[in-house]
Order: sequence, then C-alpha cells, then structure tokens
Amino acid sequence: MYLAKLHVLNFKNYPECNLDFSPSVNVFVGKNGSGKTNLLDAIYSLAFTKSAFASSDQQCIRAGQGAFMIKGFFEKEGREYELVSAVQVGAKKVFREDQQDYARLSDHIGKYPVILLAPDDVDLVRESSEERRKFFDGIIAQLDKRYLEALMQYNQALKQRNSLLRMFQERGTADWVMLESYDHVLQQAGQVIFTQREAFAAEFLPVFQKYYRFIVDAVEETDLQYVSKLHETDFASGLMKNRQKDLALQRTSFGIHRDDYQFTLGGGDLKRLGSQGQQKSFVIALKLAQYEVMLQHKGFKPILLLDDIFDKLDDYRIARLLELVKGDLGQLFITDARPDRTDALLKSIDMAARVFTVDRGEIR
Repeated sequence: MYLAKLHVLNFKNYPECNLDFSPSVNVFVGKNGSGKTNLLDAIYSLAFTKSAFASSDQQCIRAGQGAFMIKGFFEKEGREYELVSAVQVGAKKVFREDQQDYARLSDHIGKYPVILLAPDDVDLVRESSEERRKFFDGIIAQLDKRYLEALMQYNQALKQRNSLLRMFQERGTADWVMLESYDHVLQQAGQVIFTQREAFAAEFLPVFQKYYRFIVDAVEETDLQYVSKLHETDFASGLMKNRQKDLALQRTSFGIHRDDYQFTLGGGDLKRLGSQGQQKSFVIALKLAQYEVMLQHKGFKPILLLDDIFDKLDDYRIARLLELVKGDLGQLFITDARPDRTDALLKSIDMAARVFTVDRGEIR
C-alpha cells in the first residue's frame, strides 16, 4: 500500500496543493513553521479520519476560510482507492471512500494504516497513563473491529455513568438500580477490552524487545507490562466495592479506563531512571514494533511518517534507523529542517527520494 497523490484545499496553512509521491521515500524540507508537519497531518487524517495534532476539525481550517478538503489516492493490493475528508463550518463532516460516504467513521479505522513517529512521542514515557492507553488502543483498534466497538461502548457508558454520579451528588440521593444498567455495559465491554489488551501485550513484547536491542546495539533488559486492577478483582466486584467512593468523587474510579502500561529498563522504571536517549530509543522501538505487528496482521506495509526525528536523535541512532529504511520499510514520509542533512543521510544508504521544498504553504 502507498499514497500516490494528495490534494489539499484550505487545510491549515495550505491554500491549495497537488502532490505526486514516490512509493518509497518522500522528504519534505523547509524551515521550522513552514508547514512540513501539516502535510504529514493531512496524510494521517486520511487514515484516522481526524488530525493527529488538532483537538477538533475546525482548527484545521485555514484562517479566514469556512471549510477544508483533503483528497488522497491510495494504491493497495493492485487497486486505486480515492479517499476524501471534507469539513465545513456548521455542516456535518464528510468522509468518503470511492465516493461512498461512511455510515460510521469507525468503519474506516485500520483500512489504510499509518504510523506517525514525532518528537512529542516521548510523552508516551513521561506523561500519564492516558497517553499509553491511547497508543495501544490505537493499534489494537486498527487490528480488531470488535475491540473498537467495545471501546466505544465502554467510553459512552462511562461518560453516562459519571453524569449520573454527579446528578446523585447534586440531589443528595443515589439510585443504584439506574447505575447498574451502566455497570452492566462497562462489565461486558470492559472484559473484551481487558482480554484483548492482555493478549496483545504478550504478542507485542518480544517484537518490541527485538527492535530496542537493534537500536541500542546492547543487551539492556527491557520490559513492558500491562497493569490492570482486573488482574486482582473481577469487574462486578470492583464496581460494587467502589460505589461510595465513586459517589464522593463523582466519577468512576474502577475499570479499564484506569489501566496502564509499565515500561522498565534494567529492572527499573523507565520514566524515573531512564536517560533521555534511552527513553527516545524505547519510543522508537515501540513504533517500529507497531509497524511489524501491523504488517503481520494486515499482510501489507503501513505508511511511515517520520516527523523531524533526525533532529532529535544522535548519529548512532540515526544510523541504526537508516539501516532499517535501507531494508525497505515501504512508503516513508520524512520531514527535516536541514535539506543538506537529509540528502547526506539518504546518499549514505544509496537511496533515492522525492524531495519537496516547503516554504510557508508553497511547495516545489
């Protein structure tokens, strides 16, 4: 699978652009703030139906305009597919595959897999459990529609249950029968999510460890553990036990939305004890493992988006990453503020690339 053409209209800082891509390596070079990452985001949006960086579609509309449109032509398994994403102020979002609107946007997830490796990905290590859950949920949801359905059901029931708890607190009285209807949904969907997370963590770990060892070229003990209270208590008992606490907090304190993934290096907590270089290597290994697992499940290579990563890595890690690129990772999109560096790196592995120079929304 690869993206052959991209047409963008009033998306972020681009009035309009039409680009033809190489099936292998494509590079966007230009000064910081010129709009390189916005092009990666347009590609990401066609895969996930939403931006990787903006919290709402409206934020992606170019200043002073009322709508944006992204159109991409993907070659997949010998056939061309046209994807269109269009957002207009005050209107329902349009997302189409081959001129057919999706009844539900979730039906699109996983059909055109894209993996983004960006400087802020180190937040997977440094930030809260929500970031880590989001990362793994995003992978599993692309591989298993049942998991995605369960996740959406769970999140909806959780939102409604929390609203009910707030209402109980305001009224000064609780209706446990009403609460049980949401508890049932949380239990059913939550058990599916828990089982899948556990199985996926076991599948993912050896692939991740292989890539970490490759990147650092050293024997460092790494581990990734799925942490959940459901390992200790079943869902029904956990919800029942925490009812009074939930009422006081006005939110649900037990469930898979509290799960985490523990990253360790050399037997210690990576967040507290890992160096900046070790944390970066850990995250890169996570993304490369994601790539391989998705390739194994899908049977074709996902598209890789590498955003400004050469600027954040030392020479050794860059060299190791380039070895993988040389081994053919499929279609790559790379951004870099220093065209001379990218040119030298690609020459070092004897790899041709289509290079686009980006300057304040204009591309050549």
